Amino acid sequence: MTRLRRLGTALGAAAATAYGGAILLSPPFSSNDHGSQLTAFQHKIHDPDAVLPSRQVQQSSLIGSTSVNPLDILVIGGGATGTGVALDAATRGLRVGLVEREDFSSGTSSRSTKLIHGGVRYLEKAVFKLDYGQLKLVFHALEERKQVIDNAPHLCNALPCMTPCFDWFEVVYFWIGLKMYDLVAGARLLHLSRYYSTKESIELFPTLATEGNGRSLRGTVVYYDGQMNDARLNVGLACTAALAGAAVMNHAEVVSLLKDSVGERIIGARIRDNLTGKEFDTYAKVIVNAAGPFCDSVRKMADKNVRDVICPSSGVHIILPDYYSPEGMGLIVPKTKDGRVVFMLPWLGRTVAGTTDSNTAITFLPEPHEDEIQFILDAISDYLNVKVRRSDVLSAWSGIRPLATDPSAKNTESISRDHVVFEDHPGLVTITGGKWTTYRSMAEDAVNVAIKAGKLTPTGECVTNNLRIVGGEGWDPASFTVLTQQYVRMKLSHGGKVVPGVMDTASAKHLSHAYGTLSERVAAIAQNENLGKRLAHGYPFLEAEVAYCARYEYCESAIDFIARRSRLAFLDTDAARRALPRVIQLLAAEHKWDKSRQKEELQKAKDFLETFKSSKNAQFYDGKHN
Repeated sequence: MTRLRRLGTALGAAAATAYGGAILLSPPFSSNDHGSQLTAFQHKIHDPDAVLPSRQVQQSSLIGSTSVNPLDILVIGGGATGTGVALDAATRGLRVGLVEREDFSSGTSSRSTKLIHGGVRYLEKAVFKLDYGQLKLVFHALEERKQVIDNAPHLCNALPCMTPCFDWFEVVYFWIGLKMYDLVAGARLLHLSRYYSTKESIELFPTLATEGNGRSLRGTVVYYDGQMNDARLNVGLACTAALAGAAVMNHAEVVSLLKDSVGERIIGARIRDNLTGKEFDTYAKVIVNAAGPFCDSVRKMADKNVRDVICPSSGVHIILPDYYSPEGMGLIVPKTKDGRVVFMLPWLGRTVAGTTDSNTAITFLPEPHEDEIQFILDAISDYLNVKVRRSDVLSAWSGIRPLATDPSAKNTESISRDHVVFEDHPGLVTITGGKWTTYRSMAEDAVNVAIKAGKLTPTGECVTNNLRIVGGEGWDPASFTVLTQQYVRMKLSHGGKVVPGVMDTASAKHLSHAYGTLSERVAAIAQNENLGKRLAHGYPFLEAEVAYCARYEYCESAIDFIARRSRLAFLDTDAARRALPRVIQLLAAEHKWDKSRQKEELQKAKDFLETFKSSKNAQFYDGKHN
């Protein structure tokens, strides 16, 4: 078995394994080859006339692979890691396919804290436990943090996070700790951390409490991490991989793995199109299992006796109104009653708070428990002067972290926050663990192992370090002004009359950040097809987005749109429910759905929203937070 981890630029292109002790070196490509390879794919992905292959074309590519002419790599799983693997492999000149049982980012990858971070907690453990492994995690994550932000500038941004200090020891402790965080970041520092007095802190964060548990606020220390729109970043990776040449397909489930004639090596997969029920075989030299919490079930298709490597952990988050936190400033509760860290961050015009960390069963639609929601409310209420109410919770969700154990270890105590890559069955490479911030290097490690496992011959080396995803090239924060000045929102009234409306700043900024340089295409649909009306009161999502996502982002269901193409289900469960009829009507026009399919979509979406425990669809005893 082989496990690879990037050890930073000092090790250059070499990656060492921690299991077998072997060393895998990158192919001897020259820097000129690397530069021309990167430029070629940049032009291919960001060509203004580039057209995303349709789902039917992608399916034909998968069906077209045979045992004689297989794909190089077939990826199972369309989360951050899986789409990252597909993009990395395709840009190395390999023939790549990817299938996802539900939708891109339908699992853990859409249910994160929305932070791109190095891990302040890991640095604390590294210092106090003299743990070099934890320190390497922080070094590596901070290196990757900057790359994620640079490669998707429209979907990611630097975010200041405030750490309240209620005695002078805490001021010194957190100031020193966060200065160390700056130091470790080095050249990839976002902004310097700094101390703010109590008066300055209240000006920056008006809802911050100045008194708590008999102690007075002595000031705050503010540091910077990254923030993202996780599901849209994931969808962007899938679309970028498709433009780079990968055959990606959502709503396509692996039902079994194909083995060679002697039954020793995996040579492909039996796949079911979950939209039509049609099944087909896809052949590949290597299968990369990137199924997140479900990677053990894929491994058991190859060998039902393998030991599980996933130790699932539940992470719950809640959404609160915007007034809980100021725009552009987050809050970190450094130590809760049971020693956990809780974040409260501004996100897409609302406030996201979380997270928890508790054992859970692996299910496709995990639901937050009421005690977990109350735990988060308790944690933030101690630091705010606003009354924290359960009835303010607009949405609440749970995600499953696929914490990984070393499959070669003799016991299960080696649970890691890092990722593992291994081939425990010929032709099947598994990548799991890790976190969003390091998805790119995880993908690089997995492709390196797959190349070795399948004796593949890439035409180039990894270029994803400097490859912007679709919509990111040429984007800048002022791009939204083009939309406000050059487009109008044509709206169809209930009487059938077309009413012109201004492309307001909120709508323009939303489109610019969600779609990057492709936002003009969405604005053009709003203007030319009379789809400029908002889908939900108080939110900037436009009807034109439904049509655009159905045509150009593989949006195949109502849930795909309300949860992953827009983030309405995560921001406001009730608003998403009210928007559903119109979303389904628009998707039906794009996909030619009949009445039966529309009815089915409505019921599925309502059932999905029931798993988001907002104050409107949860049974709870309000008690303290009434």
